[in-house]
Amino acid sequence: MPKLSPELLSVLRCPVTGSHLIQEDDELVSTAAGDSGVKLRYPIEDGIPLLLPPELRPAANAAGSDQHDSRQSDAGTA
Repeated sequence: MPKLSPELLSVLRCPVTGSHLIQEDDELVSTAAGDSGVKLRYPIEDGIPLLLPPELRPAANAAGSDQHDSRQSDAGTA
């Protein structure tokens, strides 16, 4: 997994805690723990950090990328 640039990492923040993020392999990890006492982890897919709070990831995965693409197409024809 390629490393994210230091410039990008300097501006990214955990959407839950607001803390800085550090890269560990193919994930970003918050430097502060969330309400559960655990540091939050965010996947990096195809070089793109996915900074969705953990409770929103199942809904985003269920929607699927094809559903998002069709909405964009529909919006352009309205």
